[in-house]
Amino acid sequence: MNLSWVRDLEHLARTGNFSRAAKLSHLSQPALSRRIKAMEDWVGAALVDRTRHPVKLTGAGVQMLEAGQQALSRLESERRSIREAQSLPDRYTVKFAAQHSIGWRFYPAWLQSFESSFGPVMSRLRADDLPNCLHDLEAGAVDFVIAYASRKVSPIAGLREVEGVRIGRDMLIPVAKQGPDGRPLLTLDRRNGVAIPFLRFGAAAPISLHIEPLLRSHELRTRLQVVYENSMAGALRIRVRDGTGLAWLPKSLVAPDLEAGVLAQAGASRWQIPLDIMLYRMRQQENALTSKIWSFFKEREHDPLLATEEANHVRYRTTSKRSRHYRVGAARNK
Repeated sequence: MNLSWVRDLEHLARTGNFSRAAKLSHLSQPALSRRIKAMEDWVGAALVDRTRHPVKLTGAGVQMLEAGQQALSRLESERRSIREAQSLPDRYTVKFAAQHSIGWRFYPAWLQSFESSFGPVMSRLRADDLPNCLHDLEAGAVDFVIAYASRKVSPIAGLREVEGVRIGRDMLIPVAKQGPDGRPLLTLDRRNGVAIPFLRFGAAAPISLHIEPLLRSHELRTRLQVVYENSMAGALRIRVRDGTGLAWLPKSLVAPDLEAGVLAQAGASRWQIPLDIMLYRMRQQENALTSKIWSFFKEREHDPLLATEEANHVRYRTTSKRSRHYRVGAARNK
């Protein structure tokens, strides 16, 4: 993946024309077309609807453009963080690591709410697979890990030196593409003997552990036919938006799609899986600032700063055109 492709896709979305987009990218039209095609090959889905004039991005194209813009914003934020740290060597940068789906939607709104209550801090986020996040926590490479936990699954089982505090709530909900009548094209509430195409988290994805107990208790395996598997919630979201099948995804992640009528909840509340969003640290903490942050959240454990609905509301505001910086990376002084 070449980050310059994101700018190409952005220019094409803005102009709706390959020739004008090529000029903005300082490329020939054939060169731009090759780069867009290379990006589509890398994603594994069509990003541009070439049958329309002006051309439009597909649902996958919109998703990838949003992801790319946020990635570029993160890189710029990291660059600012490094420069600020060099100019203020006495300031400690708090290092967070989080599961991808948490870093994608929940974290920016949570960070804003946290700083509004606690005060501004220099911080940095690393979004990664959960095992890597926990490994970095134990190695001292990060100060905190933010991860999902549920009534039946704890990500720190067996890690005696790690402790956690709840900082938010979310839930996994079954979603499918919404039909013209406003209903989901697929639903768990209707039994007709036809297997439901299932978009599954890979076995190595920790989030799948929260879904498995529900599948077992309701004997859903016989009703679901796996048609696609990926460890990334964002990749599953693209497939659901395309109408490929049904998936359980964090509500905070798909809230914009539900509100826009792109996706619909594919079943009643009994198919939902409540999640706690946990902040984890090593028990032996010597840093004064991270200890103060921990005490701040321990005092508020039973009244988290953000619930799912609040996180979505703040997220819409912080990712509006007016403030596209996404607030990931170093938090600047106010």
